[in-house]
Amino acid sequence: MKKFIQLLPFFVGWALLIASPNFRALGAVNGFVQLMLFTFVVCIPAWRTERMSYVDIGWPWGLVAIGVIALVMGQGDSLRVAMVAGLYIFMGGRMGIFAVKLWHVGALQRELPRYQYQTVRWERAGETHVPLARQVEVLSQGLANASYLSFPAFIIAANPSPSISTVEFLGFGLAAAAFVFESVADIQKVGFIARAKAKGERRSVCNEGLWRYTRHPNYFGEWMVWNGLIVMALPSLVHLFKTEGVILAVLLTVGLGFVSRLLYFTLVYGTGAKPSEYYSVQKRPEYANYQQTTNIFFPGPPRG
Repeated sequence: MKKFIQLLPFFVGWALLIASPNFRALGAVNGFVQLMLFTFVVCIPAWRTERMSYVDIGWPWGLVAIGVIALVMGQGDSLRVAMVAGLYIFMGGRMGIFAVKLWHVGALQRELPRYQYQTVRWERAGETHVPLARQVEVLSQGLANASYLSFPAFIIAANPSPSISTVEFLGFGLAAAAFVFESVADIQKVGFIARAKAKGERRSVCNEGLWRYTRHPNYFGEWMVWNGLIVMALPSLVHLFKTEGVILAVLLTVGLGFVSRLLYFTLVYGTGAKPSEYYSVQKRPEYANYQQTTNIFFPGPPRG
């Protein structure tokens, strides 16, 4: 029972969508699509292989699904709908295509380190039902797509105002800039690995480019993309309070703000920075010094 309690907040978020006349159809369709996607792409493979890495395929393609649903079913201004749907489709598609490539070359035949770390957590906690715990863990990712991670898209896509406000353009610009930041960090990391491999340096630490200022610029960029989406959704809250009951509108607004907290926790503690560094310290002798001189998440000047 305790395992399923961690899923309860996501069911609450999905229930808020279903309770809203504005989002009921969007939430129902998205919930069904995410259920089907995660059942066949993530849950069944995770059960058969005892590996959670299939989340890296299901989660981004779930974001693409949110974008498509908003684009097709959104009743708001067409330009606004296209802007937010495009961000979701582009963001999810980029990660989803990369994950499919990993699967195609056999990289998912071994558990990715960030998911290996979950086994360490279970061992420390004395978990005795690992297969069930694994299913709950991967389901939480799908339920996040079905609930809170769809809030920015659906709230924006329901706004009928014919004029795009300055705040919306700023939010869109922030999300786009953060996406570029994240992409540049990934490109720099790939280039560093290729050069290190050519030199025969297989345990070196990438501390060049954006990686000089934060140990995880890719995760920081991903978080800022979502903050941009939240900023972009702020003007649409006016329409929300005009068409929803006050209590439901307030709860949906809180849920929108919760997106930032959810992504921060995931990218730092859940499947992001902390799990990654658990293995980096063991494999790379210089990584401990890198931790002492470089911020873990928020960019800042190197220390020492």
